[in-house]
Amino acid sequence: MTTKVLLVEDELEIANLVELYLKNEGFEVVKCLDGSEAKEKIETETFDLALLDIMLPGVDGLQLLALIRERDNYPVIMLTAKDDEIDKITGLSFGADDYITKPFKPLEVVARVKAQLRRFNQYNKNKEPESMTLSTKGLEMNVEKRIVTLNEEVIELTPKEFGILQLLLENKGAAMDSEVIFESVWKEDYYTSSNNTIMVHIRHLREKMNDAVEKPKYIKTVWGVGYKID
Repeated sequence: MTTKVLLVEDELEIANLVELYLKNEGFEVVKCLDGSEAKEKIETETFDLALLDIMLPGVDGLQLLALIRERDNYPVIMLTAKDDEIDKITGLSFGADDYITKPFKPLEVVARVKAQLRRFNQYNKNKEPESMTLSTKGLEMNVEKRIVTLNEEVIELTPKEFGILQLLLENKGAAMDSEVIFESVWKEDYYTSSNNTIMVHIRHLREKMNDAVEKPKYIKTVWGVGYKID
C-alpha cells in the first residue's frame, strides 16, 4: 500500500521541490498551497503523515495540527521559517512530532519523513491492545477506546497528553522520571530541552483536568525527579 503524505506549503517552489523528492521515494503526495484547502483534505481524506508549514494564508499550520489531532495520531512534521523556541514548544504542545526549520535540504525532509513513519509503525506494531480501565479519584481512562473521563465528563486529550497520563496511571504512586516519561511517550532520546516539552504537556493536562498547580489533586510534581499520580 502506498504511503500517503499531506504536504501543506504556500511557497510553490518549495512545495514542488519537496513533492518531487517524496514522489521519487514512492510516496503519494497530496499538495496544498493554503490552509483552507488543507483543512478540507484533512476532513475528507486519510493520511499516513503530514508536513505542515506554520505560516499559511487563511488557516495556519497550528490550526491544521489541532484539527488533525482531534481526528488522528499519525506523525506531523512542522515546517517553519522561524527558528523560534516558543513556536516549537507551542507546536509540540499541540501534538507535533518533529520540526524542520527553513532553509532545509529536500533530502533532510525525506529522511525525517521516513524516520517518523518508521517510529510510528514500529510503535503501533509492538503495542499490545489493552482492554482495561485505569482510574483514581473520579478520573478514569479506557485504554482500548482511548477515552478519559473526570467525574463522568469526557476530557479531550492529544495523543501525547494521553500517553503521559496513561504512564502515570499505570505507575500510580510512583514518581516517574522526566527522562522516562519523554522516552516512553515520544519514543525519542531525551535531551535537557525535552524537559520543557514535558512541562508544557503537564500544564495542559492540569488545565484540562482543572487541577490546581499549587495543590494538585491528581498530577503532582516531584522536584528533582518528575511527576506522579497517587
